[in-house]
Amino acid sequence: MTSQVSSPAEQTDGAVVGEQRKAGGAKTVRRLDRVIIRFAGDSGDGMQLTGDRFTSETASFGNDLSTLPNFPAEIRAPAGTLPGVSSFQLHFADHDILTPGDAPNVLVAMNPAALKANIADLPRGAEIIVNTDEFTKRAMQKVGYTENPLEDGSLDGYHLHPVPLTTLTVQALKDFGLSRKEAERSKNMFALGLLSWMYHRPTEGTERFLKQKFARKPEIMKANLAAFRAGWNFGETTEDFAVSYEVAPAATAFPTGTYRNISGNLALSYGLVAASRQADLPLFLGSYPITPASDILHELSKHKNFGVRTFQAEDEIAGIGAALGAAFGGSLAVTTTSGPGVALKSETVGLAVSLELPLLVVDIQRGGPSTGLPTKTEQADLLQAMFGRNGEAPVPVIAPRTPADCFDAALEAARIALTYRTPVMLLSDGYLANGSEPWRIPELEELPDLRVRFAQGPNHTLADGSEVFWPYKRDPQTLARPWAVPGTPGLEHRIGGIEKQDGSGNISYDPANHDLMVRTRQAKIDGIDVPDVTVDDPDGTARTLVLGWGSTYGPITAAVRRLRAAGEEIAQAHLRHLNPFPANLGEVLAAYERVVIPEMNLGQLATLIRAKYLIDARSYNQVNGMPFKAEQLATALKEAIHD
Repeated sequence: MTSQVSSPAEQTDGAVVGEQRKAGGAKTVRRLDRVIIRFAGDSGDGMQLTGDRFTSETASFGNDLSTLPNFPAEIRAPAGTLPGVSSFQLHFADHDILTPGDAPNVLVAMNPAALKANIADLPRGAEIIVNTDEFTKRAMQKVGYTENPLEDGSLDGYHLHPVPLTTLTVQALKDFGLSRKEAERSKNMFALGLLSWMYHRPTEGTERFLKQKFARKPEIMKANLAAFRAGWNFGETTEDFAVSYEVAPAATAFPTGTYRNISGNLALSYGLVAASRQADLPLFLGSYPITPASDILHELSKHKNFGVRTFQAEDEIAGIGAALGAAFGGSLAVTTTSGPGVALKSETVGLAVSLELPLLVVDIQRGGPSTGLPTKTEQADLLQAMFGRNGEAPVPVIAPRTPADCFDAALEAARIALTYRTPVMLLSDGYLANGSEPWRIPELEELPDLRVRFAQGPNHTLADGSEVFWPYKRDPQTLARPWAVPGTPGLEHRIGGIEKQDGSGNISYDPANHDLMVRTRQAKIDGIDVPDVTVDDPDGTARTLVLGWGSTYGPITAAVRRLRAAGEEIAQAHLRHLNPFPANLGEVLAAYERVVIPEMNLGQLATLIRAKYLIDARSYNQVNGMPFKAEQLATALKEAIHD
C-alpha cells in the first residue's frame, strides 16, 4: 500500500502568486512561482535547439532552472514514430529548485507521436499546444490513434491549444522565396516565439544567436528571425491565448556573483581546463567519440589557446594509451568515455595504477550493458570503477551531484590524481551531462592551487656513496612516488607493467616485495585526504537517513524537502568521494536506525556500504533510463520512515 506525500514549492503544479488584468481589453498576466515546460516532436523538429534557446533566455532573465533533454539514440529515427520522439523539459522558478520537475505544466507537441509519447506524464489541467497540421490520418495511424485525439474528447481534461504551426510558419515566410519544405523547418522558431511571449522571456539573446548561427546564410537567418517574431506576434494577437504568465527572477536563490547557464559536460570541460591552468600543466585529452561523453572532446578541442591538446583516437584503448603516455611526459592527462568504453580501457587503467601516474578517467555513465541505452542515464558503473581491473588495482572514485558541480568535481579529481600520483575515476552520467542549471563563475582566487613539483635530481644514495634516482621512493605523507619528466638529465628510470622493486623500480618477482607493493598502493588510496561527509538533519532527531551519490542529489533533496514540509523527520547525506569513503561515514551511518540508498542501478553503493560497515542499508532502485521523480522518492522514503 503506497501513500502520497503533500507537496511544497519544489513539486507543486506551480502556484498562482498574482494576476493582473490589463486595461483596454489587453490580455491578463498571471504570475506563477514555477513552471515546467516540455517541448516534444520528431527528432528532426529541432526540439533540443528550441529548448536550449528557451533555457538560455530563462537563465539570462534570472530564474533558477533545471533541464532534462531526452532524445533517441539513432541519428535520425523514423519520422513520426514513437521511438523517434525527441523532447526537452525545462523547470524554471522564482526560488531554488533541484530537478527538471516530475510532470510538465505545458506540453508543446509537434506531431501525434509527440502527443502520445508524453500525454501520460501530464497532470489534468495542464496546457497542451499542438501542431494541428501534423495530425493527418496517416500520421495518427502510425502511432496507433484510430480517432483524432484533438476531436474525440480524450483531451477534455486539459487546456488544449490547437495551433496550425506549420501553416502559420509557411505564411509568415511566404515572401522569402523559400520552398515549402525549407519554410517548414522554421516552425520550431515559431513555437519558440509563441512560448517566449507566453512566459515573458527575453528575445534579444535568441535573435542575436540566430544572426550569429546563420551569418553565412542570410536568407535562412532572416527566415528564422521572421518565424520567431511571427510566433511572438501570434501569441499577442490570437484569442486562443487570453493569459500570459510571469515567473519572477530568483533574486534570493543565488549568492552574489556572475552566472551563466551551463550543462554538465560543459562544466566538466571548463573544470579540466581550469585544473590544467591551476596546475601549470598542459592538458591532454585522448578520447574516442562515444555518447554521451563526446561533448567533452568537442569542447576541449576549441581551447588550444589554453594549452589544451585533444587526440581523437581510432578506438578506446588508443585513447587512454595516448593519455597515459602524455601523463608520463608531464601533462595533466585525461581520457573520456561512457560505460562500454570503460571496459575497453580497464587494462590501461591497471597499467596506470602500476606506473603510479596521474590520469583522469571520466566516465559519463549510460544505460547498459554493452551498447545498452546510449542516450539514457544510469548509475551502474560504480562497481566497475571500483573493481573492474585484474589484480589488486585500487583507484579513487568521485562523482559530481549536479551539472554545475561537474566543474568542481573535475578540479577535485585533478587534485587527487596530481597529489597522490594515481589514476582517478570520475563518474558523471547522461542526466548531468546533458542537463543544465545556473552556475556561478568562480573568481580566480577561489580556485585551488594544483601546482606540482617534478623530480629535479637524484633522490637516493647507494652504499658506495653514489647518488641515483629511484622512481618508487615515496613521499612519507602521501605515499606518492616522484614524477620525473622524460629527458631530464640524471633521472633516467624504468617503469612498466611488470611488478617493480620498492624504491629502485627494478623488475621484481620477489613474493614479499609484491605483497609490499600491493599493500602500499592500497594504503596510498586509503590515505587520500577527503572531506568528511556532512549530514542535513535540522533537528538532529531523525531516525531515517537517505544516502545518495552522484546525480540522485536533486531528486533526493526535493523529496526530502517534501517530507519535511509534510511534518516528517528525515536526514540526508550525499557522497562525492566513493573511494575512499569519508572517514566519518561509518559513524554517521551508525547514528540512524534506517539507511535508505536510492540508486539508478540495482544496489551497487548499497552493496559497498553493507560490506564495509555491516549495516542493513535498504536499496531503492530504478533502471529505466530516466532520473528519479521527486514524488516517487518521497513516497518510498515515507514508507521507510514508518516501516
